[in-house]
Amino acid sequence: MNETAKIPENDPPNESGGPPALTQTIVLVGLMGAGKSCIGRRLAQRLNVSFVDADTEIEQAAGCSIAEIFEKYGEAAFRDGERRVMSRLLEGPPTILAAGGGAFMDAETRQLIRQHAVSVWLRADLDTLASRTKGRGHRPLLNNGDPRETLAKLIEVRYPVYAEADITVDTGVDNPNVTCARVVEALAGVVAIEETSAS
Repeated sequence: MNETAKIPENDPPNESGGPPALTQTIVLVGLMGAGKSCIGRRLAQRLNVSFVDADTEIEQAAGCSIAEIFEKYGEAAFRDGERRVMSRLLEGPPTILAAGGGAFMDAETRQLIRQHAVSVWLRADLDTLASRTKGRGHRPLLNNGDPRETLAKLIEVRYPVYAEADITVDTGVDNPNVTCARVVEALAGVVAIEETSAS
């Protein structure tokens, strides 16, 4: 791993004072509204590592919002920048990394994730996704046409690829802490972890 890579600091680890309890980065994948940020922050706290939102990192690198990147430069340019940012983050220290909805669809990025991390697909049904994303204009792919119809099409195209993730955890109406506990339980059989916080 590249020890000179930028250490992401979107969210600092918890204040337990203990050492990081994770030996590999955990990448959360899934559609917008699946709960990657919400679950990711809770997971990072439990495992005493930083939480990093790839979309936030992309915006910081570009100096503008993702919606603006799409509008000014198009999706292809965004995906190229996303690939570079994901590569940098995956070479850094272990974190909980929330990937953008389309990141795992890129074959090169998917391969990088396989090499450097454990991937967890947060799988949600259409009703859950539509409810969680309703009225939120910062998601470029949902800003044109019927958002529910767009989500349905994305599910059809992306879910077979998301299914290639190392772990799948269903998320829906359950309390986020319940979903977080499911992720921890699933990870226990795949990567060496030691929880440092019960919160």
